[in-house]
Parts: sequence; C-alpha cells; structure tokens
Amino acid sequence: MSEQLMTETPQIPGSDSGTATEYAAVREQGAGVVGMSSRGRISVGGLEAVQFLNGLITNDMKTLGVDTWMPAVFPNVQGRLIASVRVIRFKDIQTDKNVCPSYLIDTETATHNLVMTTLQRFTMAGDFRVTDLTSKTAQFSVQGPDAERVVQSVLGDVTNLDVNGAAKIKWQENEVAALRASHTGANGFDLITEATAADALWRALVSSGATPVGDETFEILRIEAGLPRYGIDMDETNVVTETNLDDAVSYTKGCYIGQEIIARIKYRGHVAKKLVGLSFGESTNAAPGDSIRSADDKDIGRITSITYSPHLKQTIALGYVKYDYLAPGTNVKVISGETEVKANVTELPFVRG
Repeated sequence: MSEQLMTETPQIPGSDSGTATEYAAVREQGAGVVGMSSRGRISVGGLEAVQFLNGLITNDMKTLGVDTWMPAVFPNVQGRLIASVRVIRFKDIQTDKNVCPSYLIDTETATHNLVMTTLQRFTMAGDFRVTDLTSKTAQFSVQGPDAERVVQSVLGDVTNLDVNGAAKIKWQENEVAALRASHTGANGFDLITEATAADALWRALVSSGATPVGDETFEILRIEAGLPRYGIDMDETNVVTETNLDDAVSYTKGCYIGQEIIARIKYRGHVAKKLVGLSFGESTNAAPGDSIRSADDKDIGRITSITYSPHLKQTIALGYVKYDYLAPGTNVKVISGETEVKANVTELPFVRG
C-alpha cells in the first residue's frame, strides 16, 4: 500500500528489489523506505485553531505539546468515521501582534479532499487559517530495525524523538520534518520535506541503506501491524469505536461533532461489531467482502483485508466480527464462494516490533 508521489512532485525511483527482499528489510535487520506523498498535508494555524479543531476531531488538542503528534478522527454527527488523521504540532509562530500555534494535519489519500473541505468551512468564522501543502511537499517513511541508523546518517541525531515525537531539521538548505511513527509494527520515522528536495532525500536514504518498498510489500506489513486503512477497512458506515482507533479518542474533552453517540457507546454499552484479526490454519482463496460465520453457522461479520504473512507463515486477515465473538481464539469459518475455511479470531497486531 505505499502511496506514490503526486504528479506535482518529482518522480522517485520505484521498487525493483522484489517483495521478499523488501519485506526482509523491514522485518529482519534492515530498513525500508516507502513513498507516501499522495497523503494529504494541511497546515492549520491562527489564534482560534485549537478551538475550531477541538470541535471537529475526537482527540483533545489542548493536550498536544509542541513537537509532538497525535492520532485523531473526524466524525460526523452520527459518530461515524469520515477521516482518520494525524495532527502534528510544531513550534508556535510569532506574528507582528501574537504568538500563534502551528499545526500540520496528515490525512490518508482517500480523505484528503474531505478534510480540506471540512476545515475550509470554518476559515471565515474566526482567526483560523488553512493551507493545503500537499503539492508543495513530499513524504516518506523509513521502517525497520535499522530505521534509526538510516535516518540519523542522513539527517543527524534523531534519538531524542520520543514515541509520537516530531522535530524540524535543516538538511541541505531544506527543512525536513521528522516524526517517530510506525506503519508496520517496526521502529520507524516519517519524513516530510519540500517537493523540490524529494528526489535528493529519497536517494540519500537509499544510499544510506534503506531498501525501496513497494505497494504489495507495504500492504502485507500494514495488515500484519493490524492497521486499518480508510476505504478498505473503515469508512463512513463505521462508528469510530468499531475501528480500534482507541488512541484517537479523548473521553474527557469538551463537546465535538458526534461526541454524544461515541461517549454513549463507551459508557453505556458496547459496539455491535469490532475490527479483529483472523488467522487461517490452511491456505485459502478468501477475499475482502467474504462472509465470516460462527461455528454454528451464524453470519457474524466480513473480511476487509487479507494477505499471506511470511513472518507467521500463514494467511491472516482483518475483518469485522460481532461483539459476542471478539475473544481471541474464537473458532470461526470464512465462506469464499463455495469454499469454507476455518479461522481463529486473533488479537491485533499480528506482528509486534
């Protein structure tokens, strides 16, 4: 699932090393570099940025410190998920009259335009400024046991970046934002820079030992890490709390769109279904959309993503299962056409760093 650079940015070399080599770089003792520039990057600032964002997203902007990032969700009034994002806070900006907070919202490709439209609606209501930086910037991710060494050899010391830490680094007259972040369950860093520096940064990372990782390999790594992707494992039909994005929700902050329903599910009951892992004990041709059934043949869910895990040496999947069948180890079966294959509900992530 690596996301290729947008046409506005310089083209970077793709991966031609093969899935096995790419996978080993991330899962064994190396590092892989993934192009993620098709994701959306939206700058948000202004004296009322915290106020407006807090009314739109599930996490608490007031708790976000300088040079850190947090996950968040844009829900609709029904508490359903319309975008999963990351909010990054950089050092405040000094203007002629005020000190203003500076944020960058990093969105999935599929929800970039919706998030931009949602934010722009509020720019006329107060001191709230929104700028789409997507076409002017590039984004990469370095993942794997050797990711820290690779990034450090190119950008300098990054060992001071805590989990969810961020920093802006000067590199060859360009500014690079470095974030400690994992998309694979392995150690990792996301790098955001100006589009004009994309090719040089990519080549520097590869020269320092990072193996280019393509779409097919990154999709395997994503599923092993149990990370849902918008438009595949979650969409506007899902209540936020079904999707395992627990770190993206604050239950102590003030009101925001959809809060009442999300809080009610948390404190008065439970979701009807939830995203889980499935492990197959035999080979299967199962596919996204296939039905998940209980041992006594009740329809209890569906598969959303599926792959073969080289690390686990078995087929694994993500899917939604009804509440009564969420316990790890629960025996289920997947119906694929005329074929029935056994599976077990498995705790996520499948693979830990």
